[in-house]
Amino acid sequence: MRLPLNRMIIARWSAALLALGLAGPLTAADPAPFELTGPSLLILVTRGDQTLPIAQVPSLSEGDKLSVQADLPQDQGARFILVSAFLRGATNPPPKDWIHFAETWKKKAKDRELTLTVPEGARQMVLFLVPDTGGAEGTLSDAVRGKPGEFVRATQDLNQASLDRSRLDSFMGAIQAQENTHPEYLRTLAPVLARSLSMKLNEDCLSKVIEMQAACLLDNRDTLVLADVHSSSMAETLTGAPTDLALQLSATREAGYGYYSPYIGVARDIARIFGAFSNPEFDYLPTLSVRRDDAMSLLLNAAPSFQKPKSVMVVAMPAIEADSPPRLRSGAEGPICAARPGAVLPVEGAPLIYSTAYAREMKLALKAPSGETIELPVQARADRGGYVLTGRAALPASLSGSVRGHLYGQWGFDRFDGPDFTLQLPDLRGWSVQGTENALVTGRDNALLLKGGAPACVESVTLRAPGGQAQSLGWKVKGQDAIALTLPLAERRAGPLELEVKYVGVAQPSVLSLRSYAEASRLDGLSIHAGDKSATLSGQRLDQVESVDLSGLTLRPDGLTREGQIDQLRLVAQDGQPLDAGRAMTARVALRDGRRVDMPVTIAAARPQVRLLGRTITPGKAPAGAKPLALDGAELLPDDGEMTFSIAVDEGMRLNASDAIEVASADGANPIRLTMGQGVRMEGPHILVARLDPADLGPALFGPLRFRLVHEGEASDWQPLVTLARLPKIEAVACAEQGEGCTIRGRDLFLIEAVGSTPALADAATVAHGYTGAVLKAPRPQAGKLYLRLRDAPDSVVVLPVA
Repeated sequence: MRLPLNRMIIARWSAALLALGLAGPLTAADPAPFELTGPSLLILVTRGDQTLPIAQVPSLSEGDKLSVQADLPQDQGARFILVSAFLRGATNPPPKDWIHFAETWKKKAKDRELTLTVPEGARQMVLFLVPDTGGAEGTLSDAVRGKPGEFVRATQDLNQASLDRSRLDSFMGAIQAQENTHPEYLRTLAPVLARSLSMKLNEDCLSKVIEMQAACLLDNRDTLVLADVHSSSMAETLTGAPTDLALQLSATREAGYGYYSPYIGVARDIARIFGAFSNPEFDYLPTLSVRRDDAMSLLLNAAPSFQKPKSVMVVAMPAIEADSPPRLRSGAEGPICAARPGAVLPVEGAPLIYSTAYAREMKLALKAPSGETIELPVQARADRGGYVLTGRAALPASLSGSVRGHLYGQWGFDRFDGPDFTLQLPDLRGWSVQGTENALVTGRDNALLLKGGAPACVESVTLRAPGGQAQSLGWKVKGQDAIALTLPLAERRAGPLELEVKYVGVAQPSVLSLRSYAEASRLDGLSIHAGDKSATLSGQRLDQVESVDLSGLTLRPDGLTREGQIDQLRLVAQDGQPLDAGRAMTARVALRDGRRVDMPVTIAAARPQVRLLGRTITPGKAPAGAKPLALDGAELLPDDGEMTFSIAVDEGMRLNASDAIEVASADGANPIRLTMGQGVRMEGPHILVARLDPADLGPALFGPLRFRLVHEGEASDWQPLVTLARLPKIEAVACAEQGEGCTIRGRDLFLIEAVGSTPALADAATVAHGYTGAVLKAPRPQAGKLYLRLRDAPDSVVVLPVA
């Protein structure tokens, strides 16, 4: 025997609630689906000089004027009294004059409708449709004033449930509308709808046969609703928010009964509340409201009774509070092409913009280069995940490239501001290659970066070669003005190439002329030292190397560099043990195309291990007529000074007269060599002492310096040594007696990056790159000092005394 549908759902909800310990035994007040169509109410709200239908009003405000009337059929047999009650909290009963009555069967409009003004201090409003019976007005007034907290809670919960129901209806309607369209459409539509409306998506449904997908997605529909931050906040009460628990449990499976839903939780709370204060005269019947324009259609979860206890339909009105529009977030991962048909402005964080009419008259404001503001209408589309541009025809032809757009409109009676977007439209500037195009080498794929005005509007990229077929290429938008793509030159010959980049809506593509060059594959040698777990492979086309195996020591690529026409591939060991010096073996080089190449290798001696023991910096004397500068003696070496430093090697290694110390800049380029008798002396077999004169380093060495030891032809790793700072020649500092600032005169002022009056350089005056003048403006000194930040040492501060 099968239970009726309503009883099955009631049993299912109750079982889940009992499993949670949140529900008592099943009673007549337990939740059932709101599927019965009830009457409608026609409601208009006026605030100031503006009148809106109820569907566009998210909340009421003190002083709002309301017009409420029942929309009943002409042959309505039962008479209803329309009752309104304003509430001011759970513990503060409303005065009697906050409760109003209208007899819906009267002929005169003033008798059958309510004309109300929201009183000062009101926080909630509830409507009732009461069967006409003697004394109904007094009984209902006593109930509202006697237990205001129950109606406060019920009003807020019904508002919550109605908002959740609007999202559920939007989700179901979109799924059902697409059920018989393209067979694969639901696979892309359903995830977007679920994200937009905060619904629980059963992804297993998308793997079913096409005919069963829609029914599966809508199965157990009341459990599909997930908590929404905005609608939940609108339902918070003085006694706590019931949706807090629902939010925590919204993804918790309960005894095989699906998922606990906030929608079910609210329905359960409403049933409990109304069951608590029904009486022999009246049984309170909750309703959900479906709002369309000025009509508030009611949905019931039980058939109304016209016998005692008679059913009183309870209708929740929007809360009386300040509007709290949702905070829309942009979901765009980059610029959006406004010229593309159906362009979408992706937004997140506001399911109600899709399921209600609260957000209205939404527009995207664009500012043209001429200063003109252009407004484009947009439409909220849950199935697209955002707002769709509907007014592209209004875009002027002069608008091109990147433009900032601001989304805004109305939320109820107030302005509603959304996020900003970067929109792009095709321009005529064309495209250019970033980097050197002479690096395009046949036999491998080549990465290419193109710069243009509107990368989001690229429709196609085509590669053409003389005598060959055109080939479409994929690309990715990079930032605001570039696209990245890969040229497939693995099977092409060297020679001229053409790259066509076409914009959406532009007939003629932009054409770039390129050239590819041949490069022979070659493995020159493999260098590895005893004890090392890294090696260097030299040759050409080393990007094809997959791995190198040295008798169980597996090395894989860790960075490719080029010196002239030679590739240098750094390899790092993934597993295996370091090798012993002098051992000869065969390296097996695996290429990405599956080939293997053998090459002989001899393990070199272990590299020297060296450490810096100490250093002493002797500053130079300021030139005649120049002011002295105070440097950090521990970190900076002035270019007119001198440094003595010492290094040590391990006890197992002995230094000799052929050893040298190399000093270079941070990139290791153009090192200088200090040798025995030429700046280097031995303290003993394990320690060297070296003298470094900046005058001997040449003009290319400055900034952070590094050193390494060269012992018997083998070099140690580079290690930091000191920062060499080139100093400007400050001849004079003049400060005005009144007013602000000083004037610095001197030579080589381009070496200064900033001048400030405090060590933190908070008020610093910056010096432009390439400055050629002899005068600088500076702030007024404090305690007779100015502070300089040099370009060679941006992390240190140099003190300039001011007389």
